[in-house]
Amino acid sequence: MKVLALETATLAGSIAIVDDVEGLIGEVKVSVKIAHSERLMPSVEWLLKASGISIKEIDVFAVSIGPGSFTGLRIGLSTVKGFAFATGKPVVPVRTLDAFARTMPFCSHLVCPMLDARKNEVYAALYRWDDAICTKIMPETSIRPDELLKEINGPVVFTGDGARLYRNIISDTLNTGAIFAPPSHMSPSASAVAEIAIEMTKQGLTADPVSLTPFYIRKSEAEIKWQR
Repeated sequence: MKVLALETATLAGSIAIVDDVEGLIGEVKVSVKIAHSERLMPSVEWLLKASGISIKEIDVFAVSIGPGSFTGLRIGLSTVKGFAFATGKPVVPVRTLDAFARTMPFCSHLVCPMLDARKNEVYAALYRWDDAICTKIMPETSIRPDELLKEINGPVVFTGDGARLYRNIISDTLNTGAIFAPPSHMSPSASAVAEIAIEMTKQGLTADPVSLTPFYIRKSEAEIKWQR
C-alpha cells in the first residue's frame, strides 16, 4: 500500500510517500516563506518523479487536517480532494497534532506538540508513549500558553513553532521539567501522517472527500466578523 501524504498545517510544509512494506520512499520538507499554493504541486511532482512512481500507483491519499494555519489546511485538503477525484482512490484525514506526536517515538516523557495559533494562543495537546502506542491524554485545544502550563507537570518534551515562540515562558514555568525537541523534530512530518493513514486504512477508516473539512478548533476571523 503506497500512501501519498501532505502536511500543510504550518509554514514547514512537507510531502511524503510511504509504503506499508517498503517503509519511507521519500519525503520533502521545506520551511520557507513561500505560500503552499506555490510550492505544493511542484514538490509533489518532484517527489513522484524522483521516486519513480506515478500518481496512478498511489493507493491512498492522506492529509493533515489541523489544527493549524487555516489557509494551509485548506490548500492541503483541496489538493488531496483533487487527487482523489482524479484517481478514484480513498482519502484519509489525520489530525495534525496526533501525527506530530508520532515524530517522538518511544519517548519516556510526556510529549506536547505546540503550534502558534496567533492571538497569543497555541494549538496544543498532550501525549504519552506506552511502548509502541502513542496515547492522547489531553485533547487538542486553543489556549494561552500560561494557562496550558498550569495543567502540565514536567518533565515534558515540547515541540513545534509554538514551543519556539514561547520557549522562555515554558522554561520559566517548568524549569528543568521543560525539555525541547531538537531542530529536526520541531515541525510536523508528512511521513508521520502517512504512517497513521496506513493504520487507519487497514481499519477501514477512510473519508468521503466531498464532506471532508479541516479540523480548525476555533473559528476564523472571517467567520467571527460575519457573525457580528
